[in-house]
Amino acid sequence: MKVKYIKETVSLCLTKDKIYEVLSIEKGWYRVVDDTDDDYLYPPETFEVVE
Repeated sequence: MKVKYIKETVSLCLTKDKIYEVLSIEKGWYRVVDDTDDDYLYPPETFEVVE
């Protein structure tokens, strides 16, 4: 699944309107590889599903 980050840019972690690939969903949160090239869990309400 692909999602777009819809909040304001977070310092070097997530960029507003950038598309990210969801690696998995764990306890309702999305695991994505962020701009630091590491994967972390983020709350789904900060994204919009695009694919």
